[in-house]
Amino acid sequence: MIDFFRQAALFVLTALAEIIGCYLPWLVLKQAKPAWLLIPALMSLALFAWLLTLHPAAAGRTYAAYGGIYIAVALAWLRVIDGVRLTSWDIGGACIALVGMAIIVVQPQA
Repeated sequence: MIDFFRQAALFVLTALAEIIGCYLPWLVLKQAKPAWLLIPALMSLALFAWLLTLHPAAAGRTYAAYGGIYIAVALAWLRVIDGVRLTSWDIGGACIALVGMAIIVVQPQA
């Protein structure tokens, strides 16, 4: 069970790195923020790619499981950073995605 939570925490860090790496260019392009924000964005995306390599499963399985965590983290970002109130549909969808992620991560090893 500890391994599951360790993997989930690594997925959360991976998702944050990806979201930050995409959010900063969005700020530059959509809100006319300074172009120097592209430097930490590139660093964050490089961190994202490196973090993906730390997951123990095959790449395709890692990406599939990561998707569930990404959805939940993106919605948390929407609430905390963007200040948008989540709907019950948002929360329900995230829960379904997290169940899917858990099924993929805890499957018996072949």
